[in-house]
Amino acid sequence: MTESPRLRARYRRIVTFFAGVTASFIFWEIVLPRLGLQRWSDSSRAHRNRRTAVRFRALALAMGGLMIKVGQFLSARLDVLPAEITEELAGLQDEVPPAAFADIRRCAEQELGCTLAEAFRTFDEAPLAAASLGQAHRAVLRDADAAEAGFAQVVVKVQRPDIDRIVAVDLAALRRVGRWLTRYRPVSSRADVPALVEEFAATTLEELDYTAEARNAEHFRWVFENDDRVGVPRVAWEHSRLRVLTLEDVSAIRLGDYDAITAAGIDRAQVAEKLVETYLQQIFDDGVFHADPHPGNLFVSPVDGHPGQFRLTFIDFGMVGRVPDTLRTSLREALIAVGIQDSARLVAAFTSMGVLLPTADTKAMDLAVAQVFDRFGGMAMSDLRNISHKEMAEIGLQFRELLVSMPFQLPENLLLLGRTLAVLSGMCAGLNPDFNLWTSITPYATTLVSGEAGEGGLWSTITTEGAKIAQSLVALPARADRILTLVERGDLSVKTPLLELRVRQLDRSVRQIPMAIVFAALLLAGAVLYGAEPTFAKVLMAGSVLPLVGALRPRRRHR
Repeated sequence: MTESPRLRARYRRIVTFFAGVTASFIFWEIVLPRLGLQRWSDSSRAHRNRRTAVRFRALALAMGGLMIKVGQFLSARLDVLPAEITEELAGLQDEVPPAAFADIRRCAEQELGCTLAEAFRTFDEAPLAAASLGQAHRAVLRDADAAEAGFAQVVVKVQRPDIDRIVAVDLAALRRVGRWLTRYRPVSSRADVPALVEEFAATTLEELDYTAEARNAEHFRWVFENDDRVGVPRVAWEHSRLRVLTLEDVSAIRLGDYDAITAAGIDRAQVAEKLVETYLQQIFDDGVFHADPHPGNLFVSPVDGHPGQFRLTFIDFGMVGRVPDTLRTSLREALIAVGIQDSARLVAAFTSMGVLLPTADTKAMDLAVAQVFDRFGGMAMSDLRNISHKEMAEIGLQFRELLVSMPFQLPENLLLLGRTLAVLSGMCAGLNPDFNLWTSITPYATTLVSGEAGEGGLWSTITTEGAKIAQSLVALPARADRILTLVERGDLSVKTPLLELRVRQLDRSVRQIPMAIVFAALLLAGAVLYGAEPTFAKVLMAGSVLPLVGALRPRRRHR
């Protein structure tokens, strides 16, 4: 790497941090449980997670750049990361320190080819907001430019100095960490980490191109041009470049300012419903969605002369996700399955979109999803919060081995979508504690089902479903005869996939106990004798490596 000493030191610091986290995870979550010390690992997990999150937060704030974005991404992964990590990292969005105005002025004037005084009538030195890649300042266009653009009040986004070089170094460090993880089979067998890093890199590099963000803003204005309840700022193209973007100032009540929304006479529950509606339209109808929906990027403004009515306004279009047609079809299937609570259809949708690989035990997953639907279907977010920790722990333990053993992965084209939906769910629950995802999705799912019937005709849909039922009825006598024959012979067995997984886990643990005991005995004996017989003690301690390897070595499955 031919970068400056400062950037090389930055690279080493990032790599060293993630190397320490990886080593700690392997020791606590892999080595200790295989030595029969699972309880020790479990009891200290929350404290260790919180300590790691605190360390990463300090690292991100000190270094800035891509580390801030990594932390913001992790803070939104409520689906896969424990609460102690996401809560610790949640404040990163509002803690990014601003760059010096002199540096911002130099970058802006270099891009615009003129001084700020020549480009704008006024330009606020105090930043309106600071982000990981750039920061925003309020300004006012000169009269001639305002007349041409149709607005005068603007927000100017300017990239941080040398951010392109910093991002390149950070991505190089993340790529190296990704290559490490490919050598760790439990990770590499479930996700293509280098591909995920490249997807993250592509998204970040696109964010560095403010002309692309301007085009994204124009696209969303076109998508919602017929919806008076959704707003998108206009672009001042004469004052926008690769590293400078000037947009119409549409500032209003931040989506996270719940008291202000209520004081304006706006029903927060309706805001949550409208937010979900706009995202369903973006994902399933347009195939392009705003992928950074944190409360700072969404405003709510009352409509003059219409009490209770409001407009939802999006800003910051640097991070945009795209849904290919094939993925959109699978996502529609998943949405319909959730809306009508059809577990088999949901598992099939997961398989088609690549979340579940073809080798997955879909029957076991179907059973697990059906139980989740039965227990949680129709619940509001407030109801879910009131479920006891004991019950949630029991459910987690019931399905933990199933999920761990499943060939489950998150394809890279679902990375942004998963993050977006996780953040969206949290924002809706904040706006309305009684927000009910089921009732929000069901009408749209019903529309999709009706659309299916409309595309091929109602008679075609009835014929297809009728053929499936008829096929099952024709096969029923033969299946019943086979079952009765097995009963008569005494050969009938009932397969319970979840129970089989628990038994296999117990069998592995039991077979590892003797090796773990021998390892501990040799190691402790060597430590005790080291002072009196150092040579013999070293032999014992060296010999303890053999049973350790035997305890950690994965066992082959015999069929």
